[in-house]
Amino acid sequence: MANDQEKEAAARASLRFVKDGQIVGLGTGSTAAYFIQLLGDAVKTGLRIRGIPTSVRSGEQAASLGIPLTTLDECPEIDVTVDGADEVDPELRLIKGGGGALLREKIVASATKQLVIVADASKRVPVLGRFPLPVEVIKFAQAVVAKKIKALGAKVSLRRGPDGKPYLTDENNYILDCRFERIPDADGLARQLSDMPGVVEHGLFIGMASVVLIANGSEIVELRRGNEGSHDKNLTRGAR
Repeated sequence: MANDQEKEAAARASLRFVKDGQIVGLGTGSTAAYFIQLLGDAVKTGLRIRGIPTSVRSGEQAASLGIPLTTLDECPEIDVTVDGADEVDPELRLIKGGGGALLREKIVASATKQLVIVADASKRVPVLGRFPLPVEVIKFAQAVVAKKIKALGAKVSLRRGPDGKPYLTDENNYILDCRFERIPDADGLARQLSDMPGVVEHGLFIGMASVVLIANGSEIVELRRGNEGSHDKNLTRGAR
């Protein structure tokens, strides 16, 4: 319950980054779902925005709440995106993809002027890697890519759905969940994974987050990337 309250608080705090008339990227996952719900409430009371969802699931939620949607074809530049993360390190590097939408999430993030990440306190870590790193691969390549990632020191498993069958992304690819435990050189690993034939995308988001809002109990901690790493600022809970 406390975890859910923190997620909702972080999502509520992110609303102040959304302005009337903007194109807004809609993230995927449990914390992003709170943001979409709150954004829908704001639209009902007069906020005029258009959303670009990062997954079919988020698009369906937004449409059900009356949030007007558009596409990257129509709007290739996004003003602000609010999304969650599975881990955040002191340099605001992220692991994302637990919800299976890492490819579209990274595309939307790359087209965004300001990426706002919302998370509960459990997602803040000193070193990335505790959460298994998702790697999206084409079906044909999954065994070859899994072998290469194992050689880098990870335990690799093919993600499966509730029915036991391989999980399929919105782009009809597989996901390999790669447990490294610690990723001391996230930048180097990101390059290695990107260079592997058959890898569509990986869940390391480096140099993309503008602001991270961490809900910690009754406080919202705002992290911003600076010249000397991230900087903390305590905000009131649910500040707008």
